[in-house]
Amino acid sequence: MGLDRSRTVVEGLNGGRSHVDDITDAEVGAMLDQGFRASDGPEVIADAAAVVICVPTPLTEHGSPDLGAVHAAVADIAAHLTPGTLVVLESTTYPGTTEEVVRPRLEAGGLKVGRDFHLAFSPERIDPGNASFGLENTPKVVGGVTADCTKAARALYERFVTRVVEAKGTREAEMAKLLENTYRHVNIALVNEMSMFCREIGVDLWDAIRCASTKPFGFAPFYPGPGVGGHCIPIDPNYLSYKVRSLGIPFRFVELAQEINQRMPVHVVNRAADLLNDEGKAVRGSRVLLLGVTYKPDISDQRESPALAVAQHLRARGAELVYFDPHVDDWTVDGAPVERADDYLAAAETADLTVLLQPHREMDLGLLADRARKLFDTRGRSADHPRVVKL
Repeated sequence: MGLDRSRTVVEGLNGGRSHVDDITDAEVGAMLDQGFRASDGPEVIADAAAVVICVPTPLTEHGSPDLGAVHAAVADIAAHLTPGTLVVLESTTYPGTTEEVVRPRLEAGGLKVGRDFHLAFSPERIDPGNASFGLENTPKVVGGVTADCTKAARALYERFVTRVVEAKGTREAEMAKLLENTYRHVNIALVNEMSMFCREIGVDLWDAIRCASTKPFGFAPFYPGPGVGGHCIPIDPNYLSYKVRSLGIPFRFVELAQEINQRMPVHVVNRAADLLNDEGKAVRGSRVLLLGVTYKPDISDQRESPALAVAQHLRARGAELVYFDPHVDDWTVDGAPVERADDYLAAAETADLTVLLQPHREMDLGLLADRARKLFDTRGRSADHPRVVKL
């Protein structure tokens, strides 16, 4: 069973329509043929042997964890919990959430963890658009409140995941997810900051990364860009720093990385302004084409995409915006629609500046470089060309 509060999602799934990039309509149809059904009624929980919570955990407007969806899901589970049930939280959160937030609410009805039901945490590790690693062949970390809880969670995931890794407990499993994405967040911030000064000292950072990547040990390549996006890297480190701050301890490393990555859209706009100025043009009144407005290539997910901030700053400086993205039919910035180009190559020929924000595979970067008046490549994916400038 799939339980969701969105009636649109439920009706779509029951009608064989997918709302997720990595799952096709045909795969949803195959699920339905095997007995899958979606519902918006929490009473289906009562018949489940295992209940997996995979709701969003965003940030509040003040940058602190927003566990509203977790609380709502746990309330529904608590109202329909039966003895013998396994409950697994997969939503990213700070260490301690499973035992300090979920457990008390589930035990309030009289059932006890380890005696009457099992409770565990297992971080979601899906990488949208990744053709090499999916749910089945990505190791699954599980950590239970008790050893038996871990064993129950392991038994569930071993049905469809090749390798299950046991954590010492729920806190270690929760921390594992935050560590994975904080590691990426900090290293992206490192190369983003390097990109800001390498141009000034005459260094091609992209070539330096290529050379460093040949070292077979002690180095993993990360690449600069217009900012970080998605539901993990911009969000997860905040959950970790929130927990650390609650202890009265500063978490300077992660907070500095957040500051660097958040200022990248402004840096991109400043570079764009410099490129227009080199052509004798002001930002105000210039036609700027933005290519790719999702948070990563070849998907339609726009969550936390840096393209939004880039567009906001360009508009604030008076630029005339147009965008192209094969995965996004309509795009609005601060409630105002942005003109969509039907032909990105023709649009690049007429734009004063083209900014590559996301290199979707549908775009031919070689042809783009040939036909654009000026191409600002924030992803370093274009070959050297007289009309191409890299971040």
